[in-house]
Amino acid sequence: MGAAESLAGSKGDTRFHPFLPRNSKDPCTKAYNAYVAASGHSAYATTPYMRVTSLYIICGSRLNAPSQKAAEELALKSCQATRNSYKVTTGGGCEVAASK
Repeated sequence: MGAAESLAGSKGDTRFHPFLPRNSKDPCTKAYNAYVAASGHSAYATTPYMRVTSLYIICGSRLNAPSQKAAEELALKSCQATRNSYKVTTGGGCEVAASK
């Protein structure tokens, strides 16, 4: 991919479709939309959503990182830090949902 080519608007490599609340002001919806709009290497990580057991959805993202791998690592760290700060045990661990 050329240096001048923008990734803005791309959903990138989607590993699974993240659950996004329909509220546009929800922090995870905002983070995912910012991820899609980002022009550089970026990633979005979230806890998996299971309709019956998930009380919380925790997410994290990293925008415009030096590489796709770096974006994934930093998005996971962001998600895990948020999960740890809220001390929740539901929803499972953080996973990279999409990266570019």
